[in-house]
Amino acid sequence: MTLTSTTHLNFRGTARQALELYRSVFGGELTLTTYGDVGMPRDVPGADKVVFGLLDAGDGLRLMAYDVPGADDADGTVTAGRTSRENGMTTTDQSFFQSVRGADLAEVRRCWDGLADGAQVIEPLAASAWSPGFGMLTDRFGVTWVLDVAPSE
Repeated sequence: MTLTSTTHLNFRGTARQALELYRSVFGGELTLTTYGDVGMPRDVPGADKVVFGLLDAGDGLRLMAYDVPGADDADGTVTAGRTSRENGMTTTDQSFFQSVRGADLAEVRRCWDGLADGAQVIEPLAASAWSPGFGMLTDRFGVTWVLDVAPSE
């Protein structure tokens, strides 16, 4: 049996913008289907929102996303919780983080730089006790990312 797992992100009107950012960071092919494409009358509010979005970076990284019907947060003020660094500890009420691991610091730094635009940096990308590079941020769409470099064996 072969199983795969793909993160499915839920947005409130910003799925298209988020997936376009992630494509600019990770590369790959982007597939977007709107509610209008699957039968919603195109003149109804929300018909242009994403019902199925898929980014396939081709190297194992895949992300899916859609816009929650009836929810709109085009300015990105509603997020799925909050994560911060307090007293040397990471605290959060989010149910998950999106983790990306790369083979070398240059590769991870390139991804970090793309995601960091408009983001809240929780832990800057830097060497840690377990990795040549580790960092955490919440992007401008409310997704918290953990990026690190695979430690050498």
